Amino acid sequence: MTETAITRRPSSRVTIRDVARAAGVSVATVSKVINGRDGIADATSARVLGVVAELGYESSLIATSMRRRRTNVIGVLVAEFEPFALQLLRGVSSALQGTDYDILAYAGSVSAGDHSGWERRSLSRLGGTLIDGAIIVTPTVALPETSVATVAIDPHAGPAGPATVDTDNLGGARAATEHLIAQGHRRIAHIRGRVDLESARQREQGYRQALEAAGLPFDPALVVDGAYRAATSTPAATALLELPEPPTAVFAANDLSAIEAIRVARTHGLRVPDDLSVVGFDDIPEAVSADLTTVRQPLHEMGAAAVRILLEMLGGSGPEHIRMPAEIVVRGSTAPPRG
Repeated sequence: MTETAITRRPSSRVTIRDVARAAGVSVATVSKVINGRDGIADATSARVLGVVAELGYESSLIATSMRRRRTNVIGVLVAEFEPFALQLLRGVSSALQGTDYDILAYAGSVSAGDHSGWERRSLSRLGGTLIDGAIIVTPTVALPETSVATVAIDPHAGPAGPATVDTDNLGGARAATEHLIAQGHRRIAHIRGRVDLESARQREQGYRQALEAAGLPFDPALVVDGAYRAATSTPAATALLELPEPPTAVFAANDLSAIEAIRVARTHGLRVPDDLSVVGFDDIPEAVSADLTTVRQPLHEMGAAAVRILLEMLGGSGPEHIRMPAEIVVRGSTAPPRG
């Protein structure tokens, strides 16, 4: 295409008038072309779309959504961009390839300073004008009924209300604890997750069930709060390792907490797994480099399932609830206790 005669500052936003001037057509013609309306010659449409591509023009998403009553954008709403959410986001992105939908990834609790109610604030800000539907990761409250189709991954209250995708958290936690018991451990600690999330409650319940089934007593001193965060897990792991009778094994509610427990153990002069066995949950990429035994959630598949359900809902189908299996992946962070 020949060089356009438009002179713009490099930082200025391309407008529809810029496109019209470069293509030699009216603003109305450009509007019809980018909105897919009939009545425009193929050669004119091709010329306008060529200028759009050359100049990098993007129409106003809000204005487009008001005209079409749709944006062709799926919102992925998370509390923060941590490894668990990023893996799910990759699964969503892969599933949307080849569709007409784009992704808007939005972290809802960064500016608020806390997790409470972030999903409702996010839906209020984005729903109806910026996104057609939302995939909400680990909501902290039961989601309200809205005009925006929503799918909750790792939902607050299990499979209830809007469409949901989750993992067998209880079964996975039980399998993790049973693995440590089978190794010969009898004093097994648990670094639990955020107590406001159903996944954390289910994982603690699975831990307790495994102890009970093996005839091992439950010791409240061996359960500490990690809140799914490395920073919070530091004092939690420290408290466990400085007990008069410390544990020989730790089941952490997520991989970030487990990896931090390994780091703390090493600062205390302990070797993993010789002196302390550690199991996590999620199987994020960092678990591989840490040689961490963990419970694998099929995160890519969960993201893809959420996309499928959401697109079907946008097409008129009702909500669906999917629970995926969890499996233990044994690596080098677990071994029988000394002696």
